[in-house]
Amino acid sequence: MKNLSKMSLWICIAALAIMLTGIFINESLLYKPFALLAAISLAIGLGAVPSLKGYQYTAWIISAVVAGMIFPEAFKNWGGVNLRDKTLILVIIQLVMFGMGTHMSLKDFSGLASTGKGVLVGLFCHFSIMPLMGLLLTKIFHFDAEIAAGIILIGSCSSGLASNVMVYLAKANLVLSVIVTAMATMVAPLLTPLLMKTLAGTLIEVKFVDMMVEIVKIVLVPIGAALLHDYLKRATPSQKKKVYIIFIAAILWLFTVILFLKNIADKALQQSITLSGFFAGAVIAGVLYNFLHRRFPKLDSIMPLISMFGIIYFTTVTTAAGRENLMKVGVLLFIASVIHNAAGYFFGYWLSRLFGMDIDSSRTIAFEVGLQNGGMASGIAGSMGKLGTVGLAAAVFSPWMNISGSILANYWRRKPVKDKTTLKHTEA
Repeated sequence: MKNLSKMSLWICIAALAIMLTGIFINESLLYKPFALLAAISLAIGLGAVPSLKGYQYTAWIISAVVAGMIFPEAFKNWGGVNLRDKTLILVIIQLVMFGMGTHMSLKDFSGLASTGKGVLVGLFCHFSIMPLMGLLLTKIFHFDAEIAAGIILIGSCSSGLASNVMVYLAKANLVLSVIVTAMATMVAPLLTPLLMKTLAGTLIEVKFVDMMVEIVKIVLVPIGAALLHDYLKRATPSQKKKVYIIFIAAILWLFTVILFLKNIADKALQQSITLSGFFAGAVIAGVLYNFLHRRFPKLDSIMPLISMFGIIYFTTVTTAAGRENLMKVGVLLFIASVIHNAAGYFFGYWLSRLFGMDIDSSRTIAFEVGLQNGGMASGIAGSMGKLGTVGLAAAVFSPWMNISGSILANYWRRKPVKDKTTLKHTEA
């Protein structure tokens, strides 16, 4: 594998040379395929450089952007399947969130009592700084309405598991990070549509209840399935028996929903029953996954790769769908992403210090505020049928967040808090 990585670096250099030659002689048959080859080989080759290995995932995201920009038609339909189909997007984003959920645990919530103040500060900073900063940027740069709404959307989403990784790398308060991420994810179905309705309601039509239901499907259903799997890993035989009874009831209820839902005329009732069917599906998925996990214990280690693939899929398809818009506003959108991200780190850190948080916890809040869940934003945009406009900000913001987060994490890692004995984990 290491030899492959080293060889890929040489392929990258050769591909770059051919690409530049193609650009110089204005031959698209040269520079287009070799630009993509250079990006992919770089993503593989970074594995051979220990100091850059942490940027491999970001390099794959950049490769996805390159693929979508250069060959947009190739990522719109495959074999008659519309890659932007709402059902397909929902399934993939649920797989992404489930993969993230397998690295969450019910134990993550056990430290809530001892980190209460930090969680409140983190949630307040996250759901105030980022959406308001997103709104400010739309006023400064005057993006088209749907692209502007996308910036507010990614600012209104919860933090992702990337923040936990960055906090771990920075050697900050990992316990606080995990709990803030978990709680931000749990409250997102309420706060995200509320913020979108309030801040972006004049830009696009925001149906509060519909968006809330979609976020429940996108976030709570798959993460609930993952947490059920976590519960079963430690459950006693009697506890498992109760879950299996619920599992059978869930199967029966799901079949009932599928058979009779189309006969219900009332939209609100239909929506409620549909949602109950999704929760039944979460129970079924959690139990079945736990069954598979007992036979293939390494399954949990594979799920993050599936999540990564899902994010790469969204980035590629979104870029392909929004290529024309990116050609017009791509540079400005990137500048907006840098400002938005930096504001999250800056205000997240200093507001935490102002609220009396210690340095390690303030660094943690900075990551929790600055790093958004791009996959969630893409999923919501896809469910709205606006992947190429509302989803565009997520495609641009996500790669930069990974790059800046890694840089900041490594910087803080080299500057540890000198006297940790005087520090406390965030007080309740």
